[in-house]
Amino acid sequence: MKRKSLDDAACPIARSLESIGEWWSLLIVRDALMGKRRFGEFQKSLGLAKNILAARLRKLVARGIFRLEPAADGGAHREYVLTDKGRELGMALFALRLWGYRWLYSDTDPALRIAVDRATGEKIVGFALRTRDGHLVTPRDVTFLTRDGVEAEPVPPPAAP
Repeated sequence: MKRKSLDDAACPIARSLESIGEWWSLLIVRDALMGKRRFGEFQKSLGLAKNILAARLRKLVARGIFRLEPAADGGAHREYVLTDKGRELGMALFALRLWGYRWLYSDTDPALRIAVDRATGEKIVGFALRTRDGHLVTPRDVTFLTRDGVEAEPVPPPAAP
């Protein structure tokens, strides 16, 4: 059975997931954010079958998340380079990483890592939402409007923590 496309879904989360594709795609983007650019580097890191990796990379290129460029070393092969669209996925992956460490690891798990500000060493505990003028808002303060200023998605505020 063919999966339904979410390209025209009203929900931006659904459209985003359609654009990104399967979870392997996010791991490919993660690896690219960490400096990997060549097919073989992705394949070695992920242990993914070459045909599946090739299909995921083709989709990510078609969706404008990667672009193909000649090899930086002048070699005959091409490299996968994140576009601005692809690099912005880094923020979503970073949020997912913070969430995973917070909720899926115990304090004694040797794989647990904490994110810190490189300059100050301060622990990073989450993301903040701000208006254009810098005013801090919480998810409870946010609603979504159409271009006409009409509330598009009446969303009940999230439960208090």
